[in-house]
Amino acid sequence: MSFFGFGQSADIDIVLSDAETRKKAEHKSEDGRKDKYFLFYDGETVSGKVNVTLKYPGKRLEHNGVKIEFIGQIELYYDRGNHHEFVSLVKDLARPGELTQSQTFDFEFTHVEKPYESYTGQNVKLRYFLRATVSRRMNDISKELDIVVHTLSTYPELNSSIKMEVGIEDCLHIEFEYNKSKYHLKDVIVGKIYFLLVRIKIKHMEIDIIKRETTGTGPNVYHENDTIAKYEIMDGAPVRGESIPIRLFLAGYEMTPTMRDINKKFSVRYYLNLVLIDEEERRYFKQQEITLWRKGDIVRKSMSHQAAIASQRFEGSSNPERSKSQHAEDEDTS
Repeated sequence: MSFFGFGQSADIDIVLSDAETRKKAEHKSEDGRKDKYFLFYDGETVSGKVNVTLKYPGKRLEHNGVKIEFIGQIELYYDRGNHHEFVSLVKDLARPGELTQSQTFDFEFTHVEKPYESYTGQNVKLRYFLRATVSRRMNDISKELDIVVHTLSTYPELNSSIKMEVGIEDCLHIEFEYNKSKYHLKDVIVGKIYFLLVRIKIKHMEIDIIKRETTGTGPNVYHENDTIAKYEIMDGAPVRGESIPIRLFLAGYEMTPTMRDINKKFSVRYYLNLVLIDEEERRYFKQQEITLWRKGDIVRKSMSHQAAIASQRFEGSSNPERSKSQHAEDEDTS
């Protein structure tokens, strides 16, 4: 057996230098199971040790070199043979030779660029991992260690409110307003719905949060829509002039930041979908895209204070211009 190079083998273990203190984050795998992985951010150094433990002490292990790689890659499920690498770093730990005893190698990837968020979706997976390899003539020995990357954003400077109308001529006129168009993942969507004209019998109304994953390019584009949340606004018939408040907490739902054209391979976008159902089971929709972003743990107090004031101002506001236009609409339709 040793003639073919199989006489000696080894176990490889990758240990991060800050494994005891580094925070972990839950991440969903392809089969839907949630596991915890070490959490990293863009620009952080990744360092640690590679332990190569010989299975049979006293026997030599011939090799063609020992190396460790840091890889960021995108895998499209319909094209599983091709892994699209957007980060690929290599450190050689040992030149070709032989190991006569178990050995530990130090490694460090300094200030590593990690431009995208880790993601596991319906048709695509974006992952970061370390791979240690003992190269051999016949069969390499390797070990992988996955990590999770979160992308952080700062509070958007421009964050205008969303105002939209839903109308069916002479039957229905609804105006709805959300306090902003960009939300962090633990934010609260605050809004109001105004019924300006109601001549059809609406029995149910809800807001859905829809995640749309788009993969591929050109003719090979795949869209996957997933309803993340359903929020019932009312159950029963509204009357003209009625105003219904909306308050939807995002923290309880599994969502990622909005991801647009990631490495020209995929996008993940989120939409607020207003759904009305009348007594004859006809459904009316109005959809609006929102932007989701991940906030860091440390936020300037002044910034969060300003956000709180803006939210209170929106909720408590009674816009005189709005009341005038609403009153005029009421007179026109009566």
